[in-house]
Amino acid sequence: MASTPTTPATERTRPERVRTRHAVGRQLVGGFFLVMGGVHLGLVAADPQIYRPFADAGLFAFVRDGWQEIVMAAPTVWGLLLMGGEIVLGALLLIGGRAARWGWYGVISFHVLLMLFGFGFWLWSVPALVLLTVLARRDLTFQGTS
Repeated sequence: MASTPTTPATERTRPERVRTRHAVGRQLVGGFFLVMGGVHLGLVAADPQIYRPFADAGLFAFVRDGWQEIVMAAPTVWGLLLMGGEIVLGALLLIGGRAARWGWYGVISFHVLLMLFGFGFWLWSVPALVLLTVLARRDLTFQGTS
């Protein structure tokens, strides 16, 4: 009786390796947004007034004024809403599939909107948008072919 060679569990077929490689970026971004949701929970718990100067360098008056009049009128509520939004986006990316598409749209939109708060945020947002766009395109292109 001839035995057939078996593939060790550590060896993966090429499509499995590609799927795993594309999922890593999505999982890292999803995990990052979950962690940042936790950071906002900590900020709200410690002192919600910490958000007060956030929009001081806003590019437009409606950003600066709106922040002070709307967000700072109830910073705990808005901080918790921000936390919830980041957790939802992170979870959508971690779930994958169709949910990930909405997660990618959300994290990219988040960074575009963050740029309204001043040119200092562009130092983070522009490189982040390049990376997020590349990762989203790779992830969504791969999902479309599977």
